Amino acid sequence: MKSGQSGADLLVKTLQLAGVEKIVSLSGNHIMPIYDALRDTDIALYHVRHEGAAVHMAEGYARLSGKIGVAMVTGGPGHANAIGALYTARQSETPLLLLSGHAPLRELGRGAFQEMDQAGLAAPLCKASWMVASVEALAQDVGRAIAIAQSGRPGPVHLSLPSDVLEAPAATAPQAPALPTPTGLSETALAALRAALASARRPLFLLPPALCTPAGQAMTAQLRAQGFICLPMESPRGVNDPALGAVQALLASADCIVSLGKLVDFALKFGNLGAAEWIVIDPDEAMLARARAALGERLRLGVVADIPAVLGQLARIKPQSAPGWAERAHSALTRRAAPPPATGLNSFSMCQALAAFMRGLENPVFICDGGEIGQWAQAAIDVPARIINGVAGAIGSALPFALGAKAAAPERPVLAVMGDGTFGFHMAEFETALRHNLPFIAVIGNDARWNAEYQIQARDYGAGRAHGCDLLPGTRYDAAVAALGGHGELVTREEEIAPALARAFASNKPACVNIIIAGLAAPKLQQS
Repeated sequence: MKSGQSGADLLVKTLQLAGVEKIVSLSGNHIMPIYDALRDTDIALYHVRHEGAAVHMAEGYARLSGKIGVAMVTGGPGHANAIGALYTARQSETPLLLLSGHAPLRELGRGAFQEMDQAGLAAPLCKASWMVASVEALAQDVGRAIAIAQSGRPGPVHLSLPSDVLEAPAATAPQAPALPTPTGLSETALAALRAALASARRPLFLLPPALCTPAGQAMTAQLRAQGFICLPMESPRGVNDPALGAVQALLASADCIVSLGKLVDFALKFGNLGAAEWIVIDPDEAMLARARAALGERLRLGVVADIPAVLGQLARIKPQSAPGWAERAHSALTRRAAPPPATGLNSFSMCQALAAFMRGLENPVFICDGGEIGQWAQAAIDVPARIINGVAGAIGSALPFALGAKAAAPERPVLAVMGDGTFGFHMAEFETALRHNLPFIAVIGNDARWNAEYQIQARDYGAGRAHGCDLLPGTRYDAAVAALGGHGELVTREEEIAPALARAFASNKPACVNIIIAGLAAPKLQQS
């Protein structure tokens, strides 16, 4: 029988006040007090098979729901396993809280079980990272962490939770996080922005990953309705993103580029996109300084401000674009990949079939991993709600992303596209999906190799020198999923794809459609 409030109870009550409804976790010694405290709440606990998958699943949930994602792991090696996944969340600007158990304070420096500098390990991949120093500071620290994750440029924040802090009696009351009021442009800066847009004849807005989510799209809907051309920039391919068509040529034609928090980095060729003048609005002074250094005299206006507030200030500004600019932009952005000369079932024909099938679904969610197959899928499949591997360019996240999306929107069909290399990262999470009743479809483009690396080697060194890229041909990933209790389909002909997908969705189980394809190099645009 429990008596009184512990630190773990206080933590959970604070999360409830913050509106947290779901936590993704992998258990371990140091966080058992939190598991116990969660029994007395309505917070759903999703227990996964790898700590990295916990972070990815929490990120998928956050990206689709617009709420903060919460991942919870144990200390030491559990924390270390979760770290790599934070990079994807940081680059995708996803608000996420990683809670890690930790060796007890009273034993630190004495060789405690699984003792390590967890906050230091996570710090380079987070907006902030620290260890809670006392039970008295616990509620305030949790609230501060959630506020940091959701304000400015969103991103992950890590808190280490010593086990004796979680077990200690807690007299402090829980408190809801106090999010800072977003800061908009000053009257002077707003007037300068109005003047720049009034003189622009070919303006373009660049949107960062945080505004590419469904919640972000809702925030920018008014800007689009006013007639401005908005370019979502969330792909590691940047201006070569196949989903954006001939965006590089369009940017070279612009006379005014407005970055609403989009970093001027490798994805934008460090600003080397033509002669346009730039307006950079960023919540981070350091990132604004980096943009100033990259753009030099082309930067007409650089301001620190919070993007949600700026979007509200833009609501009454109308573009003064040259006649035909909107049509020209639409034409460029809707250009798609040229069909390859290859015939038969390949990356292109598979993704075309997937796109046709998804057009018949009601309110679907499209999840896409990276690699060459990911580029074909992103070029072919156009649905309002998508979650991709993001600016980080890492692979392996699609499967746990799909679980997070299904947890966020259980009524929506979720289809995830990945290669056979990607599938191997987190295939055990199919057991998680079955246990938590999270039906979705994983479509594998199975070309029996790490195709992105093969294409690099074949291009740079010659096909005969490709090395270390092969996987076993025809591996029955579908059979592995079926053995776990899910639904599995093997597809070897294009005409089998749609019926297999229909059966997979009808099964109402986590499903794997394993499509044997000839892998192609990433798509190239059709010539105009």
